[in-house]
Amino acid sequence: MLPTPVGPLALLVRDGVLVAAGFTADPQEMAVRLPRPLRDLPLRAGDVGDAAEAVHEYLDGRIDALDRVPAEQSGTPTRQRLYEALRSVPAGTTVSYAQLAEKAGLPRTAARAAGSACAQNLVAPFVPCHRVLPSTGGYGGYYYGTPVKEWLLAHESRA
Repeated sequence: MLPTPVGPLALLVRDGVLVAAGFTADPQEMAVRLPRPLRDLPLRAGDVGDAAEAVHEYLDGRIDALDRVPAEQSGTPTRQRLYEALRSVPAGTTVSYAQLAEKAGLPRTAARAAGSACAQNLVAPFVPCHRVLPSTGGYGGYYYGTPVKEWLLAHESRA
């Protein structure tokens, strides 16, 4: 668990690859959301090497530091394309759900699929679903709370 200005950030790693990350003091809260086959494997939590170093760099203002950390999560081929598209949204910028769908090679009408991928994202903020905003305005939802999403976006815009 790593301290951040918006609360603790827990990380879970398997074989050097980040499989879960989230703003919680209890990594078990994330582990229960993992697919059963992954939950049954040995996972490391806490200060987990490069992922932890990237978080420190990100907090110090190098807002692209999280991009270098390998992350993996399960999902359909469409969901995987959406996660790849999310990782391609540069720090300090935002997209709408419809724009995210387009970045993933889907029609703009697949905005709901984009929203679902964000809601099911297990590797926040490394897969930066906080950079997706509703086209109608506002911040929309965020699994770890809107104040965390607001802080992440403000931090990235200041850097």
